[in-house]
Amino acid sequence: MQITKDDLIQDIKIEVFTQKYGAKPTIDGLKIIELKKFSGEDGTFEELLRINDQGNLEIFPDFHLMQVNRSKLLPGAIKAWHIHLNQEDIWYADPEDHMLLGLWDIREDSSTKNTKFKLVLGAGVSRLVYIPRGVAHGVVNISNNPGTVIYFVNKQFNIQSPDEYRLPWDKIGKEFWECEKA
Repeated sequence: MQITKDDLIQDIKIEVFTQKYGAKPTIDGLKIIELKKFSGEDGTFEELLRINDQGNLEIFPDFHLMQVNRSKLLPGAIKAWHIHLNQEDIWYADPEDHMLLGLWDIREDSSTKNTKFKLVLGAGVSRLVYIPRGVAHGVVNISNNPGTVIYFVNKQFNIQSPDEYRLPWDKIGKEFWECEKA
């Protein structure tokens, strides 16, 4: 026998919803590259980046790598929001970690202006995320263990003139950084 939402308890049927499984809205210029992870009896291997003879990344040919950084986050730590006007980032989190990357397109002339996007980093998956300049970004460690983000940048950090602008971590609401509950 088939039933409908009308056959549910009154208090429940007004709150029941269908989870969305389609593609999430993305941000113009954002690139997400799934990496291959090889497992063997002795452990795992992942190739993160290849650099060509001109010093550019093969997978991102217009990206000229200038610095590699590592950030360690304690459980529950939120590092957000920050924006670069002259730099692009490529982010990577170890598959054994579990991070939530937040992205917010704050570029006035972008076709995806004001789009907010969340992406899980780690959680058994190996991927690179290219973040265009002008896209605010941040991360929260949603696991119970410390986690690490490695990020590759195409401008060296200059302490005299940092290309790092900040917004309050909760600018679009503290609930943005919480895991969706269904």
